[in-house]
This record gives sequence, C-alpha cells and structure tokens, in this order.
Amino acid sequence: MRHLILVLGDQLSFSNPVFDGFDPQQDGVLMIEAPGEAKAVWSHKARIALFLSAMRHFINQVADRGWPYDYVQLDDHQPPAFSDRLRAALRRHRPETLRVAEPGEWRMQQQITEICVDEGVTLRQLDDTHFYCSRHEFG
Repeated sequence: MRHLILVLGDQLSFSNPVFDGFDPQQDGVLMIEAPGEAKAVWSHKARIALFLSAMRHFINQVADRGWPYDYVQLDDHQPPAFSDRLRAALRRHRPETLRVAEPGEWRMQQQITEICVDEGVTLRQLDDTHFYCSRHEFG
C-alpha cells in the first residue's frame, strides 16, 4: 500500500488535504473508534454518540465511492487505546506512508508520530485546513 489515510473524528471531509492525489488502486482510508479516547478527555455521552455517528456516516461515503478502507469499531476485539489500534492497523497494511491532517491535540500528534517511528512508517502530516485563522491589520 502506498498511502494509508488516517481520518480523525474531527476531520470528516473529502476536502481534507490528506485526500489530495488519492488513488484507490494504491491507497486506503483508516478510521479508528477507540474507547480509550472517550476517557482521555471528558466528553458528554451525547457528544461521543454524535462523533461516532458522524464517523460511521463518513466511512459509508468512503465505501460508496468504492475506496478501500479499514474501519476499527469500538467493539472490535483489540485493546481500547487508540495507539494500540493504530499500531495494529499499520502492521496489517504496511503502508509506505501514513497521511494525516495535523491533529488538533498535541497528545494525539505525539502518539501518531511515535507509533510511525516505532513501526518504520513514514508519517506525512498535512495542515488541517478545515479551520483557518487569518491575520488582519487594524489601522
């Protein structure tokens, strides 16, 4: 596999830069539901349900496009930590590169970086373009 595209739960858009140059013959999409994430940062149950629903709808759109994907669900028989689930996915697919838009949380960014180093997978972090801050000059 050339690129494994990791789409995080707050980056659900086909305009995400990780999809630039996506080739379904060589690339695949990875999404991970991780029970441990709901405990890492407190979230209301309704927010968690909304995130999971949005993720599942997005992966259905990926499937509708006929793109290869790996979707790890909460109840999959794997350790609950995101890091363990990502490591297992990298071992299953053995991509040349893991592509991800920059995570909004430093903790997540560090986990992804460390796992890629450990697994010998090149990490390509792209700017997260779904929210822009621009400088304005005030005169």
